[in-house]
Amino acid sequence: MAEIRAHHVRLTTFIQATEDEDKVLEAIAAFIPEEIDEEDIIFDVVETEGYFGNPIKVVNVEIKRSKAVRAFLKHFKELLSDEDKRYLLDHLDEKVDEEGTLYVRFNKQKAYLGEAEVDEGPDVIQVRIKVKAFPMRKEAVVKAVREWLEE
Repeated sequence: MAEIRAHHVRLTTFIQATEDEDKVLEAIAAFIPEEIDEEDIIFDVVETEGYFGNPIKVVNVEIKRSKAVRAFLKHFKELLSDEDKRYLLDHLDEKVDEEGTLYVRFNKQKAYLGEAEVDEGPDVIQVRIKVKAFPMRKEAVVKAVREWLEE
């Protein structure tokens, strides 16, 4: 069984002034499996301003403990539809950076409805997975993620 290992996972999204904060937090919670303990989640909300002075909140969630990261990765893969897996496989080279981080963006509105759908639009939840690979090169990470997704 192909598995990937990761150092940590980060989820980020924005709450616009026109959005219901609780609904956005519910949407991001859809990506966090129930078996992860609350103390394994670093949760942060930062208030800032948009380009036109409008209030925006930036939500950051980080999972670092190995057991919690493994649970997240299992859940993450289960959330992906076959179509989304194909999309990621087709675009894997552009989804992994030189430091070995896999970037996947999901539709925030669909996440609130309990559906995970990969999306490149502006209203998204970004998931960043810092993949462990040896040697730590982009090519090794792409290969590991490809094998994991194709399984």
